[in-house]
Amino acid sequence: MAAVVRSADVEVGTELPEQVTPVTRADLVRYAGASGDFNVIHWNERVATEVGLPGVIAHGMLTAGLAARAVTAWAGDPGALVEYSVRFSRPVVVPDDGVGAELVVRGRVAAVLEDGRVRVDLTVTSGGEKVLSLARAVVALS
Repeated sequence: MAAVVRSADVEVGTELPEQVTPVTRADLVRYAGASGDFNVIHWNERVATEVGLPGVIAHGMLTAGLAARAVTAWAGDPGALVEYSVRFSRPVVVPDDGVGAELVVRGRVAAVLEDGRVRVDLTVTSGGEKVLSLARAVVALS
C-alpha cells in the first residue's frame, strides 16, 4: 500500500500519479462473474456490433471502479474516498487481440475543502478518447 497522503502536503493543482491499466477480455469475464452482469455486449462481438457498438465493451462500473482505484492508491487508504461520481461519455472498446484496451487515469486536486478533504477531478481515457466525464472524487486526507 502507498504511503498515506496528508492534507498538509496537498494544494490545488497537486497531480496524482498517472495510472495505466490494461483491460482484456479475460478481465471482462472475471468482472462479469464477480458482478453478475453477463450482458452479451461484454463478450460477444457480433451482438455488440449488431446493437450499434464499435465492438465488445468493458462494463461501465468496471471502468468507474478502475478510475476510483487511482484515487484510493494515491490517498493510500480505500476508506478515504468519501464521494465519487462519473458520467459515462463513451465505451471502452476491448478488442479480442490478446492485448485488449488501456485505461489511462489522470487526476488533479481541484479544490481544498474543509476538514482535510480535497476534491480530485479525473481525466479518464482509452485509445486517446475521454471515456468518463465529470469524474470527481472527494477524499478525506489525514
